[in-house]
Amino acid sequence: MSEEMKTRLLVVDDEQSIRRLCMTIGNTLGYVCTEAESAEAALRRLESDAPDLILTDLKLPAMSGVELLKQTKRLLPHAEIAIMTGHASIESAVDAMKLGAYDYIEKPFRVEKMRLLLQRMAEKVHLVTENEFLRERVTTEDKLDGIIGTSAHIQDVLRMIARLKDTRTPVLISGESGTGKELAARAIHFRGSMAQTPFVAVDCGSLVPTLMESELFGYEKGAFTGATKSKAGLFQAANGGTIFLDEIGELPLEMQAKLLRVLQEKEVRPVGSNERATVDVRVIAATNRDLEAAYRAGTFRKDLYFRLNVVTVHLPSLRDRRSDIPVLVHHFLDRYAKGSQIQVTPAAMKSLLQYDWPGNVRELENCIARAVTLGDGRTIDVADLPPAIRAEQAEGGSARAPESSSLSTTALAEMERMTILRVFEQAHGDKALAGKMLGISRATLYRKLKRYNIALKGDDGDSGEVESTPPS
Repeated sequence: MSEEMKTRLLVVDDEQSIRRLCMTIGNTLGYVCTEAESAEAALRRLESDAPDLILTDLKLPAMSGVELLKQTKRLLPHAEIAIMTGHASIESAVDAMKLGAYDYIEKPFRVEKMRLLLQRMAEKVHLVTENEFLRERVTTEDKLDGIIGTSAHIQDVLRMIARLKDTRTPVLISGESGTGKELAARAIHFRGSMAQTPFVAVDCGSLVPTLMESELFGYEKGAFTGATKSKAGLFQAANGGTIFLDEIGELPLEMQAKLLRVLQEKEVRPVGSNERATVDVRVIAATNRDLEAAYRAGTFRKDLYFRLNVVTVHLPSLRDRRSDIPVLVHHFLDRYAKGSQIQVTPAAMKSLLQYDWPGNVRELENCIARAVTLGDGRTIDVADLPPAIRAEQAEGGSARAPESSSLSTTALAEMERMTILRVFEQAHGDKALAGKMLGISRATLYRKLKRYNIALKGDDGDSGEVESTPPS
């Protein structure tokens, strides 16, 4: 891990032996450690070399540790601060916790106890950083009617949607169940010039076979028992707009032939009628099947396949874009527990990252809704996850943990980089404004710009264009 990626610890104490001991412990944890002999010296360090963690003695020569805590929380609200205190001052240390200190540790302390405290503080910092960068930072363009993610796979989908939104070209959306095929169809329709026209969604798999034709094309009064009046079909309801045929592969061959005729002739004939009605609709079809294999096997019409498959948009499974899981988790937390500030523990996020998600995004949404309903309203831990995820963690977690841990770190780093780039674009290159939008100090911002190789044109001023080279 490069030095810029490491946790940064500042130790503040007027006793050099205490500072050196704490720094030694921090070094064994892989932290970048600095020291200050007074609160005043510590404050001077904050802007130039903003720490993630601060260990401070309660009693310092001039300014107290409590006053240092207050000023640090104003300058670096996301830094975690622990108080070192003697037995006689424990009450004051507890009062400091009410002002925002993470915890206190009594002197003299055992090395292992200090080590565990620092590890817990670092974990809290990483969790808060994840929440800050994944929560509320996805712009309207990125959401695009609910399609969330920054992975290369999902960005390809978003680019394709942007190209298709103003065309009337037939579109075939492929992907497993739960990947968001209807969301993609709605994005194509509602983000484009046809947004004010009808959008009719049809689940072909749920249509009753004997009523399919009348549902799609309508019927005349008396066409069958119970047809007491004429009714327009779904194609007519979508006239001038878009009809979305979900799970098109579920249609029987006879209905496929009739659908092909409608697409070719652009007209429908209601059941029981000799008259044809002209329809002008854009067709978006979706399937979780391999339609090419289906037509080769004779279960799907080849001519209909090529009629529908003018342009294909493939939605990746969630296991193929695991880096999007954290941002999706926070998106669903905002939906089901808006304003609650529920946090996901690293252990729970690790379980979510390594699970295979056979139900894809829909399953993840249900998982978060369940955890919000059954949880304590403050954190989501492994115990709050569905049994299937806990079972997989218990059975295969140890073998897969290194891979998923690496993925989690890489994914969060990439999302942080993308977030910084987006915020700079929104702030038109203004570094001060970007830092405020991100909730970090200028020193931290510069450190992150260096970490992710984000260069600013005209870096001498307060604004500039963004240049970015993804970290190797």
